Amino acid sequence: MRVAAALVLLAVATCFLSARACEPDQTTNGCKIYGTSCTCGVGCKTEYNFRTRRACLNALRERSSNVCSRMPCLRGTCIQTVQDPGFTCKCEGSGFYGQRCENACPTFMPARGVYPIECIVI
Repeated sequence: MRVAAALVLLAVATCFLSARACEPDQTTNGCKIYGTSCTCGVGCKTEYNFRTRRACLNALRERSSNVCSRMPCLRGTCIQTVQDPGFTCKCEGSGFYGQRCENACPTFMPARGVYPIECIVI
């Protein structure tokens, strides 16, 4: 009985602490896709981006039609998102930048002084 109470207390404390890691107006109660299932709880809006378990399960079913399987990124890594167009391309380390990693990184500082952040190598 004490072990069960300790586990419940630990779960509540974990939810409380994870919610406190967000700005107060960014905390939400919702669900997220975690692996092959939907996990629900309290956390940041960016992490728990589905309001209901049903919305999460619908998105999980749609993963079989993953937009990234159509390879929309010319280079870099495709990441499926909830927001339109349904994906984002991460170009870091590819030597390219742009919405689909379609532009080659400049080899020198452009005249107007704007250097794409994806092209910065640290």
